[in-house]
Amino acid sequence: MVHNLSLKPSLLAHYVAELRDVLIQGDRMRFRRNLERIGEIIGYEISKELEWEQVEITTPLETALCYQLVEQPVLATILRAGLPLHQGLLNYFDHADNGFIAAYRKHDSEGNFTISMEYVTSPEIAGRVLIVSDPMLATGASLALTLKKMIVLGKPKHIHVVCAIAATEGIDHLLKEVPNVTIWCGAIDNKLTDKGYIVPGLGDAGDLAFGEKLQA
Repeated sequence: MVHNLSLKPSLLAHYVAELRDVLIQGDRMRFRRNLERIGEIIGYEISKELEWEQVEITTPLETALCYQLVEQPVLATILRAGLPLHQGLLNYFDHADNGFIAAYRKHDSEGNFTISMEYVTSPEIAGRVLIVSDPMLATGASLALTLKKMIVLGKPKHIHVVCAIAATEGIDHLLKEVPNVTIWCGAIDNKLTDKGYIVPGLGDAGDLAFGEKLQA
């Protein structure tokens, strides 16, 4: 299932617009904060899909029946670009366990690329809800590889993928490669360049959030 949260005007759509705007992108703090806000909004939407239970809470005056999550999800993200989006989710699922993945594209002189994955660190995910954030779902190759690596650690109850902007090609690839996935998008674009960048997209989310990449 795919949720495109920009189909209707909302604050989330406004934050996506600011992420795309070259006149605003130069403010790194604002760029990171907008990714964080998108993570918060999507986290709220995902919470409606999780399992809840009624509990009796003691107030200063009486008791009240309230809803609480049965279990916190596991949050995971792909370094480094995913950190602000991950933080937004963590702001709302503030007792969640966390996992981190180091994966990146290695480009050659002809414009082709392979996915290099350095490590995966994660808590126990078997039988739990897993929420993986990555701001840009372009070809879907790195995210599909990430999820396959994580599933080796244990089979989640369900996987939610959170991204600020996704390409239709990447969505199709991910759904084909990894079953039992729900994708939540701030916006969906229909075009990729030959080098696998989303158009119109927003550019390189990692560079815009944290500065240009260091040379290896």
